[in-house]
Amino acid sequence: MKKINRLIFSLHSWFGFITGIFLLLLGVSGSILVFKEDLEALTYGSLTNVTPQTTPLPLDSLYKIITTKYQNLDGLAWVNPNAPNNHSYQFRLYLNDERLISYDLGALNINQYTGEIMRHGRADDLEVGWIEWIFQFHFSFHLGMPGAALTAIFGLTMLVSIITGVIIYRKFIWKVLTFKIKIKTKNWRVLSSDLHRVVGVWSLLLNIIIFFTGFWMNLFAFESETWQKETVPTPKNTLVKASLDKMYAEARQKMPELIPSYVYLPTQPDKKFSVRGNLRGQNPMFAGGNSIQFDSKNGELLSVSRFDDLSFWDKIDAMFFPLHVGNYGGILVKIIYVIIGLTPAVLSITGFMLWIRRKKLIPLN
Repeated sequence: MKKINRLIFSLHSWFGFITGIFLLLLGVSGSILVFKEDLEALTYGSLTNVTPQTTPLPLDSLYKIITTKYQNLDGLAWVNPNAPNNHSYQFRLYLNDERLISYDLGALNINQYTGEIMRHGRADDLEVGWIEWIFQFHFSFHLGMPGAALTAIFGLTMLVSIITGVIIYRKFIWKVLTFKIKIKTKNWRVLSSDLHRVVGVWSLLLNIIIFFTGFWMNLFAFESETWQKETVPTPKNTLVKASLDKMYAEARQKMPELIPSYVYLPTQPDKKFSVRGNLRGQNPMFAGGNSIQFDSKNGELLSVSRFDDLSFWDKIDAMFFPLHVGNYGGILVKIIYVIIGLTPAVLSITGFMLWIRRKKLIPLN
């Protein structure tokens, strides 16, 4: 039994030591992104706000302006269809520079009343600001497909660290939860040990959810087809033939209770026009299960899907993104996510202090 315990402790230590800095970076960047929309409005509001006019230009017109500017897009998505009328429309650009080591996302803001492109560019070179840079860094370390795979692997290593930590500190879990263990500051070793246990226990459940959902959402990085596609030049845009405005209006008509949050505008053959969002009065946790799809060639309605109609496993899958980003419970839940997002940093630092103390690299006091 002692050998098993030593093995578990070694696994916990080495997994934490090797991946600690990366988990720290993932946690800190994730905490920032919990308030991504608020930070963007605060930081870039003066650059992206517009003067409201009578009627916005048709979506078809804006689509043509953007696809003329970017003629080789993998796809295009309108990501703020519910923004106030004084905020410019924001689009996500799905790009491809034919390199595996760069993840090709971009952003573009356009004045919906005049058609002026106000801000645009790739996310990985700060052309559209530090928030988009952090967004892409969070799931790829700006290392493209290898980086996306790496973040998924680190999600698993964090889960291994959590599981081994539960086994090692199992006798302390209830004591921590019932406030029977106080953090002592006698010396670095005692302080690090108590912080490591207390922070680890209180962040246990949410860290499991955050890191597992992060791993799950990056599973695409292990698909050989995805890697191959990254090295193939994107063909010139194949523009939608049906009216985007008509399809969008029909989507609102077919699902009047839908509050759109993501509208995908195809730029390549065989891609579908789709609208996603949560239903009025519905918790945002279930928004991923509501969608309407159209054939972009002829405007034919293909499917109308609501969260309640999904299979059990599809419902679970639809909830992974909200569970990962914490957008389902208002400001309180967001604050909790920010705090929990910082715990990998605390656990990494305290774990490292315990490791170097165990190796006798620093004195006790």
